[in-house]
Amino acid sequence: MNVSEVNNTYKLDTVEKLRKIYKTPKDTAIRKQTDHITEPGQAMIEASPMIMIATANSNGVDVSPKGDQPGFVHILDEKTLLIPDRPGNNRIDGITNLIENPKIGIIFLVPGNNSTYRVNGTAHVSNAPELLQRFLVNDRPPKTVLVVKVEEAFSHCPKAFIRADLWSEAGQGHPENVPNHGTFAAFRDGEDEAYAKQYVEDYKERLPRELY
Repeated sequence: MNVSEVNNTYKLDTVEKLRKIYKTPKDTAIRKQTDHITEPGQAMIEASPMIMIATANSNGVDVSPKGDQPGFVHILDEKTLLIPDRPGNNRIDGITNLIENPKIGIIFLVPGNNSTYRVNGTAHVSNAPELLQRFLVNDRPPKTVLVVKVEEAFSHCPKAFIRADLWSEAGQGHPENVPNHGTFAAFRDGEDEAYAKQYVEDYKERLPRELY
């Protein structure tokens, strides 16, 4: 049997086929979902220094990390979140997607905590002065602010983090023989290991000026 035949034979392309493999979720897994930010959800957001944002357009899907000091995402009310967009590489893939498709998915992470908090909804991009002023750092505002309208919110099971033993691994520093941003830059530019090391050093020097 070739790859194509295997794919066609074992492709699970209906909900019914999936449900023959996966059990019906427990009632508690359904009831934990709300259409607003709950009290424990608020505490999670206020403690979170890192989020992952998923957006999509007609050409595909993007997932982008955003991080800052804990609580950098503001809760305007139980149905509205504000996320500052700080200076980056200016590709703006994720926020460009929101122009075509306002759907957004967010996962909130807190170092050391194996639980995460998921929020799904819609978002638009704003440069309203009153929103930018909420997020000043060293008198510098973000480029824009994402205004998120919450449609679904719930805590996520910690099993993935437990399997990965993520936080204990993270405390050991950069792992040996794992690519860093210098490695990828050298590959992009057709350069060698020395180039990669110098890239990292140069990046460290300019980074404090570019964070905000």
